[in-house]
Amino acid sequence: MLAAIFNHLWQSTAFAAMAGLLTLALRKNHARVRHCVWLVASIKFLIPISLLIALGGAIPWRTAPIHSGFSIAMDEVSQPFTWSAAPRPVERSGSTTAGILLAVWLCGFIGISISWYVRWRRIRAVVKAGSVVQLDLPVETIVCQCSVEPGVFGVFRPVLMLPCVLSERLTPTHLDAVITHELCHLRHRDNLVAAIQMFVETVFWFHPLVWWIGKRMLEERERACDEEVLRTRCQPRAYADAILRVCRLYVESPLPCVAGVTGADLKKRIEEIMSDRRVRGLSLGRKLLLAMAGVLAVAAPVVVGVMNTSSVRAQSRTSAPKFDVASIKPSASSDGCSIIEPLPGGGLHIECVPLKTILNWAYQVQLYQISGGPAWITSENWTIVAKPDVSAATQGNSPSYEEMNDPQRGRYMDLVRQRLQSLLASRFQLAFHRETVEQTVYALTVAKDTPGMAASADQSRSDFLKRGRGQITGVNARMGTLVQYLAIELGRPVVDRTGLSGHYDFKLAWTPDRPANNAAEEPAGETGPTIFTAIQEQLGLRLEAQKGPVDVIVIDHVEKPSEI
Repeated sequence: MLAAIFNHLWQSTAFAAMAGLLTLALRKNHARVRHCVWLVASIKFLIPISLLIALGGAIPWRTAPIHSGFSIAMDEVSQPFTWSAAPRPVERSGSTTAGILLAVWLCGFIGISISWYVRWRRIRAVVKAGSVVQLDLPVETIVCQCSVEPGVFGVFRPVLMLPCVLSERLTPTHLDAVITHELCHLRHRDNLVAAIQMFVETVFWFHPLVWWIGKRMLEERERACDEEVLRTRCQPRAYADAILRVCRLYVESPLPCVAGVTGADLKKRIEEIMSDRRVRGLSLGRKLLLAMAGVLAVAAPVVVGVMNTSSVRAQSRTSAPKFDVASIKPSASSDGCSIIEPLPGGGLHIECVPLKTILNWAYQVQLYQISGGPAWITSENWTIVAKPDVSAATQGNSPSYEEMNDPQRGRYMDLVRQRLQSLLASRFQLAFHRETVEQTVYALTVAKDTPGMAASADQSRSDFLKRGRGQITGVNARMGTLVQYLAIELGRPVVDRTGLSGHYDFKLAWTPDRPANNAAEEPAGETGPTIFTAIQEQLGLRLEAQKGPVDVIVIDHVEKPSEI
């Protein structure tokens, strides 16, 4: 989770930096354009790139994704973790750090939210205490008694606040200029934009760039209204004098979403108003620049998602190894005769095996690492006989499986698995994506001295474990191998925290019916120990249930194949 958050933060920071460069290129154009650029940069903090890619991936555009260099790079950027079939170790220190950071963020979020709410209530009370006056304006006007600068209050039903003494202190020309400025805020829906920025600042209060963007948005918002007021043929001197008089009379608005007249750098605003500089409209080149920036910001990740969907077609590349001929048929109950057996020449024979177990073998993941999909992937069995191209299989007189050494056997099995993955994608229409989820995991620790874990006398023998119903026998076995077998038996990830690095001979026996989650849950009516009790009494080890991150594959789509 932390990796995904940090990934999103640096992406948003880089996006904001590019937005800053774009505003520099547009510094001689209308302030409203720059204000929109900064708004997009702020909203980007709420929208991860991976979400846009996932949106594109949801569009049923192609049956198989196309992998270009650009799409692969974008997909890498959007991924918060590196895929691994094995469950990741549970790091207590990492979980503690995440908990502390969450608590700190929550304190900041609540504190800032309360601060905004208190100030909003104060302004709302001022508006409620005021009286409505009838003016020829496209907004309800409230005359209030408090010393708050004139401004537009409200997001969905805005009202114009005017202090009662304003008409006494300002000339009609000055008052008209102030009201014209406020009506510009109303037309531009600046209160809604400011409320969005306030939300971003509340969520990402810890990121200084978010607050800096907020100040830039406030400056460009006021400049945009200044430019529009001056285009109404209001005299620059009269307009600047009106702003200065309001500043002498009232304090600044306590909320960014109350659009007033005195915000931003006042000295710089007055200089710009008095200079009466002409603002350029957007040229064709700058319009193209903005269009390209919009495409890169939004359309590019969506297109990448369409071309290279995060729902991975198993071995989707055209160069992936495939079986030349494959027969797939549903089969009845296995009755203990399930088979997954590689055939000579790179073929494969699967007999009476559910699809979930086939995925378990094809992708070398545990069953608990497979999520989603219809019920039939577990309840219905399949028989598959698949063979590669005969000429390719016999070319070079390759040795048989029995004649291969260990590295050759590993490469041979990888090839068979890749062919099976291609078969699952083409015939079962399998599509999945990768996620990291919080699951119950077990940490294997030392409970006491280990009388049941006798160090192996002959370290030269191969690491060997034999698993039967309710028992595991280890000969010269390592802890890593035992952990793998326990994970299969428990249906949960098991992490080795014993610190034992040697080879051991042992025998572990328990009553097969095991409790679901906790060693303290003893099944009623059983005479033998649970696996949790047996591990502690017979091996001197202990299984502790914890919560931790586990990499899983989530099935997005799968279909029953036609019988061929």
